[in-house]
Amino acid sequence: MAFWLDYYVNLKRFSMSMLATLNVRTPCQPSLGVVVISGGEIILLLSFRFYDKVLSLHEDSTTPVANPLLAFTLIKRLQSDWRNVVHSLEASENIRALKDGYEKVEQDLPAFEDLEGAARALMRLQDVYMLNVKGLARGVFQRVTGSAITDLYSPKRLFSLTGDDCFQVGKVAYDMGDYYHAIPWLEEAVSLFRGSYGEWKTEDEASLEDALDHLAFAYFQAGNVSCALSLSREFLLYSPDNKRMARNVLKYERLLAESPNQVVAEAVIQRPNIPHLQTRDTYEGLCQTLGSQPTLYQIPSLYCSYETNSNAYLLLQPIRKEVIHLEPYIALYHDFVSDSEAQKIREFAEPWLQRSVVASGEKQLQVEYRISKSAWLKDTVDPMLVTLNHRIAALTGLDVRPPYAEYLQVVNYGIGGHYEPHFDHATSPSSPLYRMKSGNRVATFMIYLSSVEAGGATAFIYANLSVPVVKNAALFWWNLQRSGEGDSDTLHAGCPVLVGDKWVANKWIHEYGQEFRRPCSSSPED
Repeated sequence: MAFWLDYYVNLKRFSMSMLATLNVRTPCQPSLGVVVISGGEIILLLSFRFYDKVLSLHEDSTTPVANPLLAFTLIKRLQSDWRNVVHSLEASENIRALKDGYEKVEQDLPAFEDLEGAARALMRLQDVYMLNVKGLARGVFQRVTGSAITDLYSPKRLFSLTGDDCFQVGKVAYDMGDYYHAIPWLEEAVSLFRGSYGEWKTEDEASLEDALDHLAFAYFQAGNVSCALSLSREFLLYSPDNKRMARNVLKYERLLAESPNQVVAEAVIQRPNIPHLQTRDTYEGLCQTLGSQPTLYQIPSLYCSYETNSNAYLLLQPIRKEVIHLEPYIALYHDFVSDSEAQKIREFAEPWLQRSVVASGEKQLQVEYRISKSAWLKDTVDPMLVTLNHRIAALTGLDVRPPYAEYLQVVNYGIGGHYEPHFDHATSPSSPLYRMKSGNRVATFMIYLSSVEAGGATAFIYANLSVPVVKNAALFWWNLQRSGEGDSDTLHAGCPVLVGDKWVANKWIHEYGQEFRRPCSSSPED
């Protein structure tokens, strides 16, 4: 999420440049009440009012936006709201000057697909962590199950969404035909618009009538004709001349007359499950622990130690090792990298980040079940990466030189970033992994380069285990059995980041080159 802060800086630069464009004098610290204007008064007031709105939410542009609600609204303010200000009727005087300034920075602002992705991310968090939409609109992160309410995260500063914010999330779902998510978000939008009816804001894209219109049709599509009729009648109170809505009212009345039972019928809307996951309940249950390990697995054979692996490289500075599971074998190495090393790796990767892909047959595709950005770092980027490889090799006892291991992959998970259950090793002979001609991925070494405030755990589905994000630590597991067969128990997932900015670095080690470092076993079961 750090890169979205550039847009905030651009907005600030643009707002201040408008002063020069409109020949406006200001004191050293301008405020709306003391600006001396020689032309374009309405434009400037709109510009500053909008800038102050963003500034009040995003004062610190040097740190990542951790709260997903703040991140969503930052993208929305810069993609949708600011455009509405520029093209509003209030800005009709001197509109050319305002548009010229906007066009200078427009290409650097978020696109609609960014806003759409942020809305989907909120829906993903809503699903995986069973978040209450009304709570989210108030800025609180609560899981509501029956009469029980669990606080998953308590932000230091409470931040609430507007009716227009909720409408935008609901409309993204509505446009996809996803009424399971559209209805609660549009309901909240209607509720908020009702409470502020008559308080029109230039930057808003929607109104109470828009929210009622979309919500009524969503209920109709979901099979609840009674609610659709009630909302459509309310719409006509505000817009009695709307012929389309009047026809809808007649249609709903006729349907209810033909089927009186519809009056009390409540639609049961199934949650979309695309792609279908047989392990979804287990996966989301592990994510909801927010990274705590089930106490069932705290058994005596799991231990902590100072690890040297009988390697001279680690004798003077052994690594703290925590064995957290045996089958499959999973170990966590604490303080594997320093703060400065983690920061450097993020800085090296940031200019090269691109949307992450997955292998599908012989192709690499962008998919909804993996939302992140990644970059590959060669060892030649910096001597520090060579030192890092030496440390991994010493700790694992494996050969991590190319082609026996892949370059370091750095991954950034932003708003709701996740990776649904998957294997790291190839499960098909046609996988692109075999192009390296060094066999399958025998092991994974994953380094946590940042901390997160909530969510983002690594969930091992069949092992019934979730590992929290531990900054500077590294997680290690074997993907293949000693026979070379894939270990199905290593099915794992990156849970959505609820609050924070998650960075990891993966070193995938292949089976060729490890024949004498991890030899086959005499037991066919290994």
